[in-house]
Parts: sequence; structure tokens; C-alpha cells
Amino acid sequence: MQVLRTPDSRFEGLAEWPFAPQYHTLTDADGTQMRLHYVDEGPRDGAPVLLMHGEPSWAYLYRHVISGLVARGHRVIAPDLIGFGRSDKPASRTDYTYERHVAWMSQWLTALDLKDLRLFCQDWGGLIGLRLVAAFPERFAGLVIANTGMPVGTGMSDAFKAWLDFSQNVPIMPIGMIVNGGTTRNLSASEVAAYDAPFPDETFKEGARQFPTLVPMTPEHGSVAENIAAWTVLERFDKPVVTAFSDNDPVSKGGDLPIQARIPGAKGQPHVTLSGGHFLQEDCPNDIVEILDALIRRS
Repeated sequence: MQVLRTPDSRFEGLAEWPFAPQYHTLTDADGTQMRLHYVDEGPRDGAPVLLMHGEPSWAYLYRHVISGLVARGHRVIAPDLIGFGRSDKPASRTDYTYERHVAWMSQWLTALDLKDLRLFCQDWGGLIGLRLVAAFPERFAGLVIANTGMPVGTGMSDAFKAWLDFSQNVPIMPIGMIVNGGTTRNLSASEVAAYDAPFPDETFKEGARQFPTLVPMTPEHGSVAENIAAWTVLERFDKPVVTAFSDNDPVSKGGDLPIQARIPGAKGQPHVTLSGGHFLQEDCPNDIVEILDALIRRS
């Protein structure tokens, strides 16, 4: 497997990004080693919160949430998925599969021996993060699920079809503008540049290109069986689960209802609808901090 590494210089002087990089070396099943970047801020004895991003963003998406939670005395861990942010990027699209991503993040989670976690997940952070919960339910103390899901071969909306078509056919994938288009506020030029920073050119974007094709929206997709199996575990997960979907995301609209109905821990929880777009972390970070802080205090 050929692996690309974004030069560190691309991340110098990013707006509102004071966090020191942390790295863990993963070993793929084929023997390839890759460097995974993550943020680890706050006191080591603070309640740990795991923030998982999706497509095509990176941990920068959570910068205000990280600062807010650390100010409350919590430990905050925010990884960059392989192919994104400061993490290494396999050069071939065929190197990216749903199951490989789950395996890579499982290896990282267990190597760091993270426990008693409160997870906030959005977009692919949920498709992968909820698989981690299903694989290691004992490591999670509570979940906040936002604008995401874990499909099992159905549910392709017109909005997702449009995104799939765009992602596969646009000649130059405008990462920063994609994130900006998924928010209800307009990002600044420096914020857009921070989302573009991990990708010096199109060769670094193979993961971002491939992710939309991997969402198991049809029975023919890979990982349908694995997600069905994961749901059987989540249907026994009785620790607190809060949905916090936004009111302006056509891709995930309505996805909170099956979560509330199927996961026991969601019963009686203070589910909310937040004001924001698909990337609600940019639109309402303070609300997310409040939700996670409240979850920690009652779980």
C-alpha cells in the first residue's frame, strides 16, 4: 500500500487551532504502517470524551467543542480518520473500505486503552464510531449521535444521491467549500483554508472521494451484514444515548427516530434538535458542549 503524508507545514498557523498533535502508528493487515493523528487535551483524570468526525472534514471541525469541554474539566480525544486531517492517506481508492476503517480505529482505540468514553459522532464518525461501540460496548459510558446513522442496505435519499453524484464527478474536489456548503453560517476564508490544508493536491483526496461510495445504502454494498450484526449489539446498549440531529440537514433528516426507537439507552433521554446544517459542529458548538457536559454529569 502506498501511503501519502501531508507536510506538517500545511498545518502551521491555522485559525483557532492551538492543539498539539499526537500520533499513533497503526499496522494494516497487509503490514503497512500508517500514522494516525489525534488531539488529546484536558486533564488525564477528566471524564474522557471521544469526538469522531466524518467526510470530508477532520478534527478541526471540533475545535470549539474541544476548548469548551476542556474548560469544563473534561479530557477530549479527537482523532483524524485515516485519509483525513494530519493522518496518513493511502494513495489508492481501493485501499479504503468500511471494514478497514473500522479495523484501523479499533486498533487505535484499544492501543490507547480508552475507557469510560462519552462518544459524539457525526457523518462517517457515526458509521465508524457506532461500530466501535458495538465491538467494545464496555468502553463506552454514553453516546451523543448527530446527523449520522449505520445503514443496512436501505435509505438512499435524493440528497444523498446528489452528494454521491457530485463527489464522484467533480474534477477538483473543493473540500473547504463542501464543508462551508454544509453549514448554515458562512465560514471565513481562514476556516475554509483549514479544511483544505490536509490535501495539497487531488492525489491526497482518494479517501474523500471513496467514502460516499462506501455508505451501505443498497443490499449490494459491502458491510451490510456487519452493520446488521452491530445493530444487534446496539439494541442491547442501555447506557445513556442522546440524539442531537440538526434542523437543516437533508441527508440525515429523520435518522434520529430509529436510533431513539431501537437503542434501549435512548429511552427517556433529553433528545434535541439543534439549529444548524450537516456540519452542526460549526453552527452550534456551544450547544454540543452543553449536551456532552450534561451527559457526563448524569452518567
